[in-house]
Amino acid sequence: MILLVSRALCGQRLPLQHLGIGIRSRARASRVFATVAEEPIKYPIPPFTEETALQKTRAAQDAWNTRDHNKVPLSYTPDCEWHVSEKFFSGREAITAFLKAKWEEELDYRLVKELWAYNGNRIAVRFEYEYHDADGKWFRAHGNENWEFNERGLMQIRDACINKVPIEQSVRRLKGWEVHDDK
Repeated sequence: MILLVSRALCGQRLPLQHLGIGIRSRARASRVFATVAEEPIKYPIPPFTEETALQKTRAAQDAWNTRDHNKVPLSYTPDCEWHVSEKFFSGREAITAFLKAKWEEELDYRLVKELWAYNGNRIAVRFEYEYHDADGKWFRAHGNENWEFNERGLMQIRDACINKVPIEQSVRRLKGWEVHDDK
């Protein structure tokens, strides 16, 4: 099995029946192996240490603070599964559309992510962000995210629970938060 996976990682075609999986699973395995062979490595990669989990968390925070709906999805697998509160979707196109709409409505968006836990290829974070809408009303959102990464360091599952509350501009906590473009 390890030899077959390493061949797949090198881009070699494999007869999937040798993996001992059924036809439905073979289709998914074909997509996974094709994706693995074509996607760049997004460092740091699992298994995560405290240091690399912190780096991954900081990189995600910095990317989201750019509000670049075309750049941010490149950190996710092409078939990444997202669960954001009551919304479920998958794929980079859906992620791009979601983020574009989000950041068109959430103006002056500022986000902080805090590493909460990590194990193997998974990271859990707490987050808080603030923004205002087109009418100038301010909001604060906070919640938790659970991330799962593939062996190339791309996120393949993002599960987020978000709670939003209206706030007065005077009680904002994330004023002047800087975006770190050094990654």
